[in-house]
Amino acid sequence: MALIVYGGSVSPFVRKVRVVLVEKKAAYTLENVNPFTPPPEFVAISPLKRIPVLRDTDLPEPNTLADSSIICDYLEHKFPEPAVYPRDPFQRAQALWFEEYADSAVAQAFGAGLFFPRIVRRMLRQEPDEGTCRTTMSEKVPPLCDYLEKEIGDREFLVGEAFSIADITVGSMFVNFRHAGETVDAARWPRLARYVSRIHSRPSFATLIAEEDPFIARFRAA
Repeated sequence: MALIVYGGSVSPFVRKVRVVLVEKKAAYTLENVNPFTPPPEFVAISPLKRIPVLRDTDLPEPNTLADSSIICDYLEHKFPEPAVYPRDPFQRAQALWFEEYADSAVAQAFGAGLFFPRIVRRMLRQEPDEGTCRTTMSEKVPPLCDYLEKEIGDREFLVGEAFSIADITVGSMFVNFRHAGETVDAARWPRLARYVSRIHSRPSFATLIAEEDPFIARFRAA
């Protein structure tokens, strides 16, 4: 069996897939792909030119899947235990909602609003755009954190009693929030701050964060 993940380790969508693989103790290799200058062979398997893409070499070609949500759903069926999607139909739907919320609204704010203008621009040898970051932190981040603070409440996980794709996706977005030099204001959002810390302390997250930190450190402000 050989699973290959194509993408960059600091992408929240690639990290999402990698956390699922680690949780399921599924062996894989990561092949770096720069989404800004993808090679032609990658474009052929990723019509939207986005990372990640998964290749399952156990299968005859074509054996690739694009989009993190599609990939995670496939991995859940290929490796059913431990489950990262709730078995209960309603809770599964709730988890899918948080996955969508994180992949859309949170990703847009933390990615286009913070990580790209502060970190990716440095990777591209451009000046960071702190104006965009300030607007994001003052206008876009508070409603997102207000909502997640309310939703997590006093529970350990976002849905039900178990770690799920909801926690994986939301947690992955907050890694990029952290990489951009931001932390959840524990005075304003105490439950969310504890939740993020708890999720990031989980071995599947902690290992990947430790792997990414030295790379990101090269692009943080002095």
